Amino acid sequence: MIPADPIPPEEIAGMAQLRVRIDSLDRRLVALLAERARLIDRAGELKPAEGLPARIDSRIAAVLANVRAAAAEDGLDPELAEKLWRELIEWSIAREERVLGRHDAA
Repeated sequence: MIPADPIPPEEIAGMAQLRVRIDSLDRRLVALLAERARLIDRAGELKPAEGLPARIDSRIAAVLANVRAAAAEDGLDPELAEKLWRELIEWSIAREERVLGRHDAA
């Protein structure tokens, strides 16, 4: 879990302060997604040596189960989390397939 900011949301006094916090959180989320994308690129490099395709249904199911459980634990709607992650997973698979394609061409 990402560490909480020092001021709990219910103690934020006004919209200006709230927007600063949301913008800061958005920036951290983007940084985490960029890191995830770099890991996806590495997966695309490693999978050929292990004979693995970009899409592995059992892995997709495990990721979604993990995300739903984490969402429920953290008070986020698991349906929303799953919807967001399904989009992220499809984007990631397409990205891996591009990397895998470069290996096929080599």
